[in-house]
Formats: sequence, C-alpha cells, structure tokens
Amino acid sequence: MKKIFLVLLFCSVAGYAQQDAQFTQYMYNTININPAYAGSRGSLSVFGLYRTQWVGLDGAPETSSFSVNTPLGNNVGLGVSLVNDKIGPTNENNISADFSYSIPTSATARLSFGIKGSANLFNLDPSKLKPENQGDSQFQNFKNKFSPNIGAGIYWHTDKAYIGLSVPNFIQTNRYDDNEVAIFKDQINYYLIAGYVFDLDHYETIKFKPALLTKMVEGSPLQVDASANFMFNDKFVIGVAYRWSASVSALAGFQITDGLYLGYAYDRETTKLVNYNSGSHEIFLRFEFLNKYGRITSPRFF
Repeated sequence: MKKIFLVLLFCSVAGYAQQDAQFTQYMYNTININPAYAGSRGSLSVFGLYRTQWVGLDGAPETSSFSVNTPLGNNVGLGVSLVNDKIGPTNENNISADFSYSIPTSATARLSFGIKGSANLFNLDPSKLKPENQGDSQFQNFKNKFSPNIGAGIYWHTDKAYIGLSVPNFIQTNRYDDNEVAIFKDQINYYLIAGYVFDLDHYETIKFKPALLTKMVEGSPLQVDASANFMFNDKFVIGVAYRWSASVSALAGFQITDGLYLGYAYDRETTKLVNYNSGSHEIFLRFEFLNKYGRITSPRFF
C-alpha cells in the first residue's frame, strides 16, 4: 500500500502542476514567498525550518528551509534563502536572492516592493519508481536539472497589520520534456497574505492575530490557510489553523530570549489521507540581532 501511495504522490506532482513547498507557519516564513518582506523587521533575521509531512507514508514530502534577511539603511532590504524539498523520488533545491525597497505611506506604515532571483536544481531517482522498463527514456538524465527564475512582490505593513501580494516565480517551465510532453511542469504560484494584531487587554499583555494566506496555481485547487494565534506577555504563543479541505493544525511558540524564537506546528489531515499517516510536524528557530535601538521590532507576530 505504501508503494502505491508513493507512485500516486509522484504522479500528482509530475502529471499536473508543481506547487511551491507549503508551510503551516507561513506568517514567520514570508521571505520565501514575498521578496518585499526582506528587511521589514528592522534587524538581521536568521531563520531555519524543518517540516515532515504525512508521517508514516512512504515518499511523503519533507522540507527544509533556511534564510537570512536584513535591512540596509532605512529603505533597502536584502535576503538570501535555500529551500530543499523532497517528495518521493524527487529532490529539489531552490536558492533565492531577494531585494526590497520601502517607502513610508504614513507615520507608522511602509510599503515595500521586492524582486526575487532564484535558481532551481532538480533531481529524480528513477530507481525509487521501479519502472518496468529500466531503459525508458522518460526516466533518464534527471540529475541536477537547472532552471532560473524571477519573481516579485509588494508588502504593506505597520506594527499592527500587514498585507502582501507576490509571485515568487514568473517563468513557467516545462523542464523535462519527452516527445513534447511535459514530464515535470513548473507552474506560476500567486500568493496573498494578510494579518492584523489586536490588543485584548489594557496592558497589552494579551495579543490576538488572525492571519490568512491564499495560494492559486493553475491546475490545482485554490489553497486557503487561515490561522488564529494568541500571544501572552510577548513570550508565549498558542493558536490553531485550518487549511481549506486539507488539514487542521495546532501551533505553539516561545520567545526564549529577546532575539531567539522557537515555533512548532502539528497538522492533522481532514481528507482520506488521514487513514494512512499520523500527521505532519513543523519546527523552526528564528534568531535576530538587536537593532541600533537595542530592541527587536514589536510585535513579534510577523
């Protein structure tokens, strides 16, 4: 049964549209989908995340992400990131460089414009598919296939709210063709992200932040992620999330020091896949260096 699901999983990726790696804690990992986010927190930010999806299902997605972004002066932000995504017999590495430029729109708000340049390296291990015909040309020469791309985004934010629109990859590439049939198709992904922070008490010790991420890609259903997080004393975070027609999630986080934050999420499927796996786990660490004012930009929700 596990082998059957491995083949089905690969066919769903290869036969239709490739989607970017998905994250439950997207509100902390915005740099991967929107280059305009670079430098928006006002300090050098180092971020690392690991996600294992559908635990117990052979060939299920496994994703690692690492990024660094920082402001340069008052208006410019720079960032670099690496995402490794393993699905069944495939292994992808995506390396990106981000540039943003910000302008003030009011005393408390800024609007940022960003561009992203990326390089994708794709590997396929045909032995994991166990094809009947080992010499089938469709499963040959899929080693370190290189594809460049470019993306862009806009990001408006204050200390309490944010909204962003982005397309991380503008170039749609049929990278692996056989007799004019695309074996693996790289589609355009469109993102909308938004959130707002509410102070629930007079002393601002309890904060509530609803957040939303929508993703649209040709050949796949519209993906909608909604989350609700509570922060207590700027230290502890708990919350829930829902991925439309896919999963429900529990989230938790802890501000270990002024610069170090730890986050965790657990996803449980709401589809028939729930019968074949024990859920998905996602954990990240974010470390930020103090800015020139000796503090981290607040709130720490995004």
